[in-house]
Amino acid sequence: MEAPVAIVGGGISGLSTAYYLAQAGIPSTLLEARPRLGGVIQTQHVEGCVIEGGPDSFLSIKPAAMDLIRELGLAGEVIGSNDHLRVTYVWKGGRLVRLPDGLQLMVPTKLVPLLTTRLLSWPTKLRMAMELFHPPGHHPEDQSVADFVTSHYGAEAVDYLAEPLLSGIYGGSPTALSITSVLPRFVELEARYGSLTKGVLAEMKANKGNAQTQANRLPLFRTLKNGLGQMVSALAARLEGRATVLHRRAEAVERDGGGFRIRLEDGWLECAQLVLACEAHNAATLAGKLDGRLADLLGSVPYSSSMTVALGFPNSAFPKPLDGFGFLVPKRERRRLVACTWVGTKFSHRVPSGTTLLRCFLGGMDDGGILSESDDAIVAAVVNELHGIAGLRAAPAFSRIFRWPRSMAQYTVGHPARVAEIEARTAAIPGFQLAGNAYTGIGIPDCIRMGKQAAESISKALCPV
Repeated sequence: MEAPVAIVGGGISGLSTAYYLAQAGIPSTLLEARPRLGGVIQTQHVEGCVIEGGPDSFLSIKPAAMDLIRELGLAGEVIGSNDHLRVTYVWKGGRLVRLPDGLQLMVPTKLVPLLTTRLLSWPTKLRMAMELFHPPGHHPEDQSVADFVTSHYGAEAVDYLAEPLLSGIYGGSPTALSITSVLPRFVELEARYGSLTKGVLAEMKANKGNAQTQANRLPLFRTLKNGLGQMVSALAARLEGRATVLHRRAEAVERDGGGFRIRLEDGWLECAQLVLACEAHNAATLAGKLDGRLADLLGSVPYSSSMTVALGFPNSAFPKPLDGFGFLVPKRERRRLVACTWVGTKFSHRVPSGTTLLRCFLGGMDDGGILSESDDAIVAAVVNELHGIAGLRAAPAFSRIFRWPRSMAQYTVGHPARVAEIEARTAAIPGFQLAGNAYTGIGIPDCIRMGKQAAESISKALCPV
């Protein structure tokens, strides 16, 4: 078999690459080992509920996802998070404690909520207030999120703010994650202002005077009314007749003259251009014959395993309505639950009247073994924890479990240097591209952006003007 372009990986990165190639009139062959497309994007509809097995939304501030959704004709299906109801709780000392109002991640911007919160001790509150006098500085080397936050706000801010917030996003530890890769904005604020609080307040003041910013204020998160699976289905439909989708595993890659050939279980696929849009650990296996050092770099990107457990209940299963978006469980307080979202509060159109839908998150770098436990054992463990945390007093009417082994890339200390070398070595292989969540962003918009960039590079190579 032959193809102008081969794409390994049928998640959102690979699908975006194939779509933008098709828009440029370039056919491609997309290889996906799973029986379905979409990667970690998976939507199910159960008893009137829209259940997301993987990500449930994307950040509004990053434009690539909305740009693609508009092109697919789905703009009318977009809904925003109910930010007027956005409250997040943290489980501490046997109770749910509300995150202080005014926090931007772990950066406080309002004094009274900081002083009155039960989440932090008085020494930490004083430390956070005095952070306003932190001197500007620049760190020549990358450092961990934990070290960076500790230098500004103290260790307790790491334990009860940074750790639970980042565990819910990355499934990783702040002691390992790179501040430059994970929170580059804070590094820039430190260099300019010294104090993160001072820097964030300065940004807020500048934005407050911008009438256009106020008029166009967007919800924090956006998604599709019937689930992000709509986007996957729309992409697959647009690719019909413009790209070939093969549900086969790529077993090896090697150079073939000026192009590449990919070994499949039933033969070889030859191509002039190649995009590896799969997880970095899979890309490492395939890239070994192209560049051994590149393969080592790709294989050095750690991944966490995660699990999403969706549970549906009648409203009467809870002693009172669940307010806010949900709760986080810090590592110091954690049993198995990492976080839980009240789906019907976060988004409208997701849960019918009379039903409460919870999305519970488990796993991460510290508990990947939970993926091997039985469904019954997992549901029992989650329900037991919810009984103590939310007062749950009934068995779920239905449950759905989604396991994602080695799916979330960890941007550990040194990641910027690693990515720089990966990019340099990739550029040295003509016709070769990488895309996916292991490099410069883990969210849906990031993956779409990288897929589009790969397609644009290929288009320039094949159709120079």
